[in-house]
Amino acid sequence: MIAGCAVRPSSDVLNPVHLSHYIRSDERAPTRVSVLTATNRAPDVVRGGFGSVWSKGLTYEQYALSVPSERKGTAIMYPAAKPDPERQFVVVERRRLQQDAFVQQTLDSLQPDGSIAIFVHGYNYSYQEALYRIAQIAADAKAPGAPILFSWPSTAAVAGYVADRDAALASRGALASLVISLSASGKVKRIMLFGHSMGGFLVMETVRQLKLQHRDDVIGKLVVMLAAPDIDVDVFQSQLTDIGRMSTPISLLVSKDDGALMASSFIAGERPRVGRLDINDPMINEAATKERLRVIDITAVNASDGLGHDRYASLARFGAQVASFESSRRASAGDVGAFVFDTAGAAVASPLRLASRIVGGQ
Repeated sequence: MIAGCAVRPSSDVLNPVHLSHYIRSDERAPTRVSVLTATNRAPDVVRGGFGSVWSKGLTYEQYALSVPSERKGTAIMYPAAKPDPERQFVVVERRRLQQDAFVQQTLDSLQPDGSIAIFVHGYNYSYQEALYRIAQIAADAKAPGAPILFSWPSTAAVAGYVADRDAALASRGALASLVISLSASGKVKRIMLFGHSMGGFLVMETVRQLKLQHRDDVIGKLVVMLAAPDIDVDVFQSQLTDIGRMSTPISLLVSKDDGALMASSFIAGERPRVGRLDINDPMINEAATKERLRVIDITAVNASDGLGHDRYASLARFGAQVASFESSRRASAGDVGAFVFDTAGAAVASPLRLASRIVGGQ
């Protein structure tokens, strides 16, 4: 409800702006980030953006955005008629791509270890909101290359929860097609699939679909991370059963005080959600071991939405530590259990403090 009452950006914020007219000589230069996008939203030919109408095919784009260098927190200020690059995020370049050009741009943006990252947004997101959010994350993470946004046709409305659920389910084939096209190159070694909220549900359904299609060659490259996943616990168990063991255990970023997931649980008839797992519950530790999961409590991370649902956006500034944690366990794929994200210790050590660690069999 808080998000629904806020002033939301129109598709006008996708129009490129020449910032040279607005930057003063005494200002610190803003950060420039690149983002690749793939969407199964139908283009809005009138306003020039993408709405909530479903499309059978994917549309690919490439953006460059200017991000203020000195910011507090993860709040995003959208550009005004006369943009202020010292305070506001601004699109400075935008171009449509054909699929082969999109794949080539992705290959040009590979991390040194052959990794690429795909971000899948959650419920109640517009295309432009998701684009600006991934730009914020990319700027804070300071990672080289361009992350990929997969934007599915959310209605971007508080009352659209059921419609968004249907849209997410209908988007499994589109996301699977994107992943397959990128994994085809031998240069791509790992594909990070990062799903937030209902986007986590879409990610799991997509991996399940790939498994049922016997695409183990693709699944073998996937690293799945779900932030505040809006997934029924029993549905998640069913998904895990169908997917089976993955080479890299699935990571869950959870918080038992997530207000948005409390509301989701209420809508679903008080059914518990995966994103609200309590790692202090011995049964959770047992389940993490059995299912080979990494369950990470991020309650200590600041949220800006008043609900504790967007904590994932603040994790980007700890990107180096999180990457170090993940990389140190990559060779030991059986390293699973429950962890606590400790922001107080992030400056001097890994921010992931072991709460409970049980090494499962290979």
